[in-house]
Amino acid sequence: MSSRSSIEWTETTWNPTTGCDRISTGCDHCYALTLAKRLKAMGSAKYQTDGDPRTSGPGFGVTTHEDTLVAPFRWRSPRLVFVNSMSDLFHARVPTEFVQQVFSVMAATPQHTYQLLTKRSTRVRRLASQLPWPPNVWLGVTVEDAAALGRVDDLRHVPATVRFLSCEPLLGPLTGLDLADIGWVIAGGESGPHARPVKPSWVRQLRDLSVTAEVPYFFKQWGGRTPKAGGRELDGRTWDDMPRRKSVSTA
Repeated sequence: MSSRSSIEWTETTWNPTTGCDRISTGCDHCYALTLAKRLKAMGSAKYQTDGDPRTSGPGFGVTTHEDTLVAPFRWRSPRLVFVNSMSDLFHARVPTEFVQQVFSVMAATPQHTYQLLTKRSTRVRRLASQLPWPPNVWLGVTVEDAAALGRVDDLRHVPATVRFLSCEPLLGPLTGLDLADIGWVIAGGESGPHARPVKPSWVRQLRDLSVTAEVPYFFKQWGGRTPKAGGRELDGRTWDDMPRRKSVSTA
């Protein structure tokens, strides 16, 4: 129902939904789609059907998994949790009622910190007033190039404790980015056999903007054929800054 993650900025992944489809250029070489093909071939139950009879593909149709909603209640120690590493909770085919169920689980397990990431910022902004926003929920939007900067404006209207940007895969300069009311920036190059290159000037631009605005900056990778191919150093050091997690007592 969950797994320890190799993603540097989280600890655990939790996928109450699976499946997605392309929405922008950042989706072109989707790692989740590639992984879904592999998991389907291995017989993983979550990826044996598309979840939508109108679609076809490697078990990557949008599907909700109510059986996974109990998982956070079973984790004994506090965790940093990336929600839906294999999907987008705010996809149009995820019912509003299910999104509300996921938020209710997060609100009921304040010992964990949840990181939600979406490219569908318009729907998040529209649903925000219908959802609880407990202090242990962070919300981010993917901003891969300047064409996606509008997502940042949508994010500013959502009352999450931490609003963050995932600029990965970084595909161009983010000229004009405004970090007002943003609490964290993640940047990284693309990985995989068809990885598109990232220019150091784009990465440094984000780093410098974050430092000036006193926003934590996390540089995940240069990318390449494998995630670790290019390493993680930027100008002689790694950048692993993160927002501070709120300590919550469950007593």
